[in-house]
Amino acid sequence: MSESAAEFRPYVSAEENPPELTARALILGAILGVVFGAASTYLALRVGLTTSASVPIAVLAIWAIKKKNGQRAILEHNIVQTTGSAGESVAAAVVFSVPALIFLGYPLQVGLTTLIALTGGCLGVLMMVPLRRYLIVKEHGVLRYPEGKACAEILQAGEKGGTSASKVFVGLGVGALFKAFQAVLGGVKGTIGATVPALKGASIGCDFEPSLLGVGYIIGYRTSLMMVAGSVLASFILVPMIATFGAGLTHPLAPASTLISSMSPGDIWSGYVKHIGAGAVAAGGIFALVRALPSIVLSITASARSLFGGKAEHATTVRTDRDTPVSVLVIGALAIVGFIWIVPAFHVNLLGAVLILLLGFLFSVVSSRITGEVGSSSCPLSGMTIGVLMTTCGIFLLAGWEGSTYSRLALIVGAIVCIAISNAGTCSQDLKTGFLLGSTPVKQQGALLIGVLTSVLAVGWTAYLLNLSASKDTPLTQPFAVSRPLVERSESATSKTDGREYAFVRLDSNEVPAGVESGIYLVDRTTSQARIQHVDGIGAGKLQAPQAKLMSVVIDGLLTHNLPWDLILIGAAIAVFIEMLGFRSLTFAVGVYLPLSSTMPVFLGGVVRFIADRIYKREPDAEDESEGILWCSGLIAGASILGILAAMQGFLKDFDADTYLHPQIAVLKNWMPDLYASDLFGAAVLVLLGFLMLRGARPPQKS
Repeated sequence: MSESAAEFRPYVSAEENPPELTARALILGAILGVVFGAASTYLALRVGLTTSASVPIAVLAIWAIKKKNGQRAILEHNIVQTTGSAGESVAAAVVFSVPALIFLGYPLQVGLTTLIALTGGCLGVLMMVPLRRYLIVKEHGVLRYPEGKACAEILQAGEKGGTSASKVFVGLGVGALFKAFQAVLGGVKGTIGATVPALKGASIGCDFEPSLLGVGYIIGYRTSLMMVAGSVLASFILVPMIATFGAGLTHPLAPASTLISSMSPGDIWSGYVKHIGAGAVAAGGIFALVRALPSIVLSITASARSLFGGKAEHATTVRTDRDTPVSVLVIGALAIVGFIWIVPAFHVNLLGAVLILLLGFLFSVVSSRITGEVGSSSCPLSGMTIGVLMTTCGIFLLAGWEGSTYSRLALIVGAIVCIAISNAGTCSQDLKTGFLLGSTPVKQQGALLIGVLTSVLAVGWTAYLLNLSASKDTPLTQPFAVSRPLVERSESATSKTDGREYAFVRLDSNEVPAGVESGIYLVDRTTSQARIQHVDGIGAGKLQAPQAKLMSVVIDGLLTHNLPWDLILIGAAIAVFIEMLGFRSLTFAVGVYLPLSSTMPVFLGGVVRFIADRIYKREPDAEDESEGILWCSGLIAGASILGILAAMQGFLKDFDADTYLHPQIAVLKNWMPDLYASDLFGAAVLVLLGFLMLRGARPPQKS
């Protein structure tokens, strides 16, 4: 029988008043939020996945903040964890949505990215706080909030002296060491793989990415198996079928512009299979939303009864039940939405501002409820964001707003709401931890806002610098004229080649001369001539940003009626087929959308989890497994941070954007070129890392 809210007693009683919202707790939480926010930004751009930072931050808080004058420090630890967790939450939502600006033909600007992250993150906090009494208190014993409960248990164990940060620190060191060996020193190449001779167009590969192995361990063997199964379908069935049946064509088959017979497996994947994957992910997101409909209805009706019902609930002065006044929250939310409407950088009209307010609150309720049931990691953020975008674009079409002119507005609305609902789910986890520990809610809510304010700077700048470091500007040997209206309504961007400011213009195939590729061009505003071809770092090379690509496909296709519907519907049919088999299709669909080289390390991490559970006699993929998850959380953080530093080499002369290596730094590649190029050596290094992960998952030895 579950424990009711009336029977519950927090770890720290309401009569106690230990240190809580202290300067040292806020500063440490803000620093950790910046670090994990930057790491999560890199990881989400790399493969479209993030992992919860709450658990490792909780462990680090225990290690860093000690008791003063014999007073308990557990509530300070909770403030550190609450403040720091905002970084990962905001980073995931920003990367899933904002880089779609690039794919829609707009430059990625650090100022706009930061403003979107700031307003969305603050809205998520303000919209979640009024729901605390219902979702956290009244539904205690019904909604589990797994990550919130896990953090509370870790902090309680730390208070008693029963845990240590050693697992996280060892994993962090190993992740940083292996990533530095590969991405800075050039000890092993970034991707190992080979073509399959017996199967036309088929190839197998695996990225050397320690952070992805850590992700695979944390999400578990079954989930990683479903993901890699989607990539196997794409690489060993879809690509070979297209290569085989299209080999005899004498003209390009849309949407690609090259003969299939001359395309590599990677070209076929990017030209055709990624559209199939987008359809599968969209359909999988819709299935996830349909499954969540009962929670949606229950959340809205129950929250409405709690907030606006006939029985007024008087505020109490008990410390553990003291919330920010609802009037302050309402005024704050309206002020933020008004700010979005008024500030020119957003380009949001009144309808867009109203949609942000309504959809933000609706899906914040949904996100918080679903997070309470299945946890942050399993909350279908992409599916909910697709629902937001489809609703927004549908309203635009009803208003007669069609074409690419309104794509930017739809994305800004969707991005702000995406960040709000992501942060609302994370906030609910943090408030659950505070409820179990006996924290003061109003102080936690203040810490959440401070966490958003500090982490958005790291997220915005990290995304911008990563994109800038891998972007390429190629001067045209034969400049060509561009329509003057296109130039006049385009935004400005500075070229890396000559430092001049140009109009940033996306040109479709019917807007460029014969033989010239469609894409982004930098156009001289005085002559209206395209002089430089621009390729952004995000969306090319290692920073694929798959979720943002999907968002751009949905927006552009709906508003311009220009989607390759045949391929997208094939993907949707695949998702339906997986659902009919009794599996949830969204994870499988993400695998179809991502290349096999990106999902293979995730799967290998899941295999290590499977072996560890068998050897150490644990329940397979259990949520309460802590040893390996703590170790792999550090692995992800260390590898991601070093990955950022490796990407920053892009500002150096002679940088190779394909390998992320600088010749004067990558000394190991120069000393042992044959070993660097060997796939067998790369596989051996991966096996060594897997062995260390297995050792890190070992339970502590009993004395």
